Amino acid sequence: MKTLLMSVAAATLLATGVAAWADDDDDAAPAAAAAPAAQAFGARTLEIGAAGLMERSNRTDLDPVKLTAGAMQSAGEYKLLSGGYYRIVIASDGTAELAIEGPGLFRNVWINEVVINDLEVRPLGLDSIEFDDAGEVELSFVAITPGTYELRLRGASGDTQKAKFTIE
Repeated sequence: MKTLLMSVAAATLLATGVAAWADDDDDAAPAAAAAPAAQAFGARTLEIGAAGLMERSNRTDLDPVKLTAGAMQSAGEYKLLSGGYYRIVIASDGTAELAIEGPGLFRNVWINEVVINDLEVRPLGLDSIEFDDAGEVELSFVAITPGTYELRLRGASGDTQKAKFTIE
Protein backbone atom coordinates (compact mmCIF):
# COMPACT_ATOMS: atom_id res chain seq x y z
CA MET A 1 0.00 0.00 0.00
CA LYS A 2 2.85 2.34 0.90
CA THR A 3 4.49 1.62 -2.46
CA LEU A 4 1.23 2.37 -4.30
CA LEU A 5 0.86 5.75 -2.55
CA MET A 6 4.48 6.65 -3.31
CA SER A 7 3.96 5.71 -6.97
CA VAL A 8 0.82 7.84 -7.22
CA ALA A 9 2.61 10.80 -5.57
CA ALA A 10 5.58 10.46 -7.94
CA ALA A 11 3.30 10.22 -10.99
CA THR A 12 1.42 13.33 -9.85
CA LEU A 13 4.66 15.28 -9.48
CA LEU A 14 5.82 14.24 -12.94
CA ALA A 15 2.45 14.97 -14.55
CA THR A 16 1.99 18.42 -13.04
CA GLY A 17 5.61 19.40 -12.71
CA VAL A 18 7.27 20.31 -9.46
CA ALA A 19 7.78 23.88 -10.67
CA ALA A 20 3.99 24.39 -10.90
CA TRP A 21 3.65 23.57 -7.21
CA ALA A 22 6.25 26.18 -6.27
CA ASP A 23 5.12 28.74 -8.85
CA ASP A 24 4.04 31.84 -7.10
CA ASP A 25 4.04 34.49 -9.82
CA ASP A 26 0.30 34.29 -10.55
CA ASP A 27 -0.91 35.66 -7.21
CA ALA A 28 -2.11 38.91 -8.79
CA ALA A 29 -4.47 37.14 -11.21
CA PRO A 30 -7.36 36.53 -8.74
CA ALA A 31 -7.34 40.18 -7.66
CA ALA A 32 -7.40 41.31 -11.28
CA ALA A 33 -10.32 38.99 -12.01
CA ALA A 34 -12.24 40.37 -9.03
CA ALA A 35 -11.61 43.99 -9.99
CA PRO A 36 -14.65 44.40 -12.31
CA ALA A 37 -17.02 43.19 -9.60
CA ALA A 38 -15.39 45.48 -7.05
CA GLN A 39 -15.67 48.45 -9.41
CA ALA A 40 -19.37 47.80 -9.87
CA PHE A 41 -19.82 48.13 -6.12
CA GLY A 42 -17.67 51.20 -5.57
CA ALA A 43 -14.28 49.43 -5.32
CA ARG A 44 -13.64 48.96 -1.65
CA THR A 45 -10.70 47.30 0.02
CA LEU A 46 -11.28 44.87 2.86
CA GLU A 47 -9.15 45.40 5.93
CA ILE A 48 -8.61 42.03 7.58
CA GLY A 49 -7.64 42.84 11.17
CA ALA A 50 -8.20 41.13 14.50
CA ALA A 51 -11.92 40.77 13.75
CA GLY A 52 -11.31 39.51 10.19
CA LEU A 53 -14.09 40.35 7.76
CA MET A 54 -16.19 41.67 10.64
CA GLU A 55 -13.96 44.76 11.09
CA ARG A 56 -16.09 47.89 11.28
CA SER A 57 -14.17 49.37 8.32
CA ASN A 58 -15.50 46.54 6.11
CA ARG A 59 -19.16 47.05 7.00
CA THR A 60 -21.49 48.81 4.57
CA ASP A 61 -24.48 50.54 6.15
CA LEU A 62 -27.56 50.11 3.97
CA ASP A 63 -30.41 52.63 3.81
CA PRO A 64 -33.03 51.82 6.45
CA VAL A 65 -36.34 50.07 5.88
CA LYS A 66 -39.29 51.92 7.44
CA LEU A 67 -42.56 50.20 8.27
CA THR A 68 -45.95 51.83 8.63
CA ALA A 69 -49.48 50.41 8.52
CA GLY A 70 -49.70 48.47 5.25
CA ALA A 71 -46.50 49.84 3.69
CA MET A 72 -42.77 49.28 3.67
CA GLN A 73 -40.56 52.18 2.62
CA SER A 74 -37.13 51.21 1.36
CA ALA A 75 -34.39 52.69 -0.79
CA GLY A 76 -35.46 50.55 -3.73
CA GLU A 77 -33.44 47.50 -4.71
CA TYR A 78 -30.49 46.73 -2.44
CA LYS A 79 -27.52 45.42 -4.43
CA LEU A 80 -25.16 43.34 -2.31
CA LEU A 81 -21.87 41.66 -3.08
CA SER A 82 -21.48 38.03 -2.02
CA GLY A 83 -19.00 38.00 0.85
CA GLY A 84 -19.78 41.61 1.78
CA TYR A 85 -20.54 42.62 5.37
CA TYR A 86 -23.69 44.77 5.76
CA ARG A 87 -25.84 46.45 8.40
CA ILE A 88 -29.44 47.57 7.99
CA VAL A 89 -31.94 49.17 10.36
CA ILE A 90 -35.60 48.16 10.16
CA ALA A 91 -37.88 50.61 11.96
CA SER A 92 -41.61 50.55 12.67
CA ASP A 93 -43.59 53.70 13.48
CA GLY A 94 -46.01 51.72 15.66
CA THR A 95 -49.17 52.57 13.68
CA ALA A 96 -50.01 48.85 13.50
CA GLU A 97 -48.70 45.52 14.68
CA LEU A 98 -46.46 44.49 11.79
CA ALA A 99 -44.47 41.39 10.96
CA ILE A 100 -41.87 41.16 8.24
CA GLU A 101 -40.61 37.95 6.74
CA GLY A 102 -37.75 37.12 4.47
CA PRO A 103 -36.98 33.42 4.69
CA GLY A 104 -35.23 33.43 1.30
CA LEU A 105 -33.02 36.34 2.30
CA PHE A 106 -32.37 35.14 5.83
CA ARG A 107 -31.39 31.64 4.64
CA ASN A 108 -28.90 33.01 2.12
CA VAL A 109 -26.98 35.34 4.41
CA TRP A 110 -25.01 34.68 7.58
CA ILE A 111 -26.56 36.79 10.34
CA ASN A 112 -23.91 38.17 12.66
CA GLU A 113 -26.25 39.85 15.12
CA VAL A 114 -29.68 41.31 15.68
CA VAL A 115 -29.76 44.37 17.96
CA ILE A 116 -33.07 45.20 19.69
CA ASN A 117 -33.12 48.02 22.28
CA ASP A 118 -29.32 47.81 22.68
CA LEU A 119 -29.52 44.05 23.35
CA GLU A 120 -27.42 41.98 20.96
CA VAL A 121 -28.70 38.59 19.86
CA ARG A 122 -26.55 36.22 17.80
CA PRO A 123 -29.05 33.83 16.21
CA LEU A 124 -28.38 30.66 14.28
CA GLY A 125 -31.14 31.64 11.88
CA LEU A 126 -34.05 33.96 11.37
CA ASP A 127 -37.38 33.70 9.56
CA SER A 128 -39.34 36.79 10.56
CA ILE A 129 -39.44 39.80 12.89
CA GLU A 130 -42.60 41.18 14.49
CA PHE A 131 -43.14 44.71 15.79
CA ASP A 132 -45.91 45.10 18.38
CA ASP A 133 -45.07 48.77 18.95
CA ALA A 134 -42.77 51.42 17.51
CA GLY A 135 -39.13 50.40 17.54
CA GLU A 136 -36.00 49.47 15.62
CA VAL A 137 -34.12 46.31 14.83
CA GLU A 138 -30.58 46.46 13.52
CA LEU A 139 -29.31 43.48 11.53
CA SER A 140 -25.69 42.89 10.59
CA PHE A 141 -24.96 40.10 8.14
CA VAL A 142 -22.65 38.72 5.47
CA ALA A 143 -24.26 38.15 2.06
CA ILE A 144 -23.57 34.59 0.88
CA THR A 145 -25.62 33.03 -1.93
CA PRO A 146 -26.12 35.02 -5.15
CA GLY A 147 -29.76 35.54 -6.12
CA THR A 148 -32.70 37.89 -5.68
CA TYR A 149 -34.62 37.82 -2.40
CA GLU A 150 -37.43 39.75 -0.73
CA LEU A 151 -38.11 41.14 2.70
CA ARG A 152 -41.88 41.75 2.90
CA LEU A 153 -44.76 42.40 5.22
CA ARG A 154 -46.15 39.03 6.28
CA GLY A 155 -48.84 37.85 3.88
CA ALA A 156 -48.38 40.83 1.53
CA SER A 157 -47.56 40.73 -2.16
CA GLY A 158 -47.76 44.37 -3.31
CA ASP A 159 -44.69 46.28 -4.50
CA THR A 160 -45.09 48.86 -1.70
CA GLN A 161 -44.99 46.08 0.87
CA LYS A 162 -41.59 44.56 0.09
CA ALA A 163 -37.91 45.36 -0.32
CA LYS A 164 -35.78 43.59 -2.91
CA PHE A 165 -32.22 42.37 -2.19
CA THR A 166 -29.94 41.14 -4.97
CA ILE A 167 -26.73 39.35 -4.05
CA GLU A 168 -24.20 39.21 -6.88
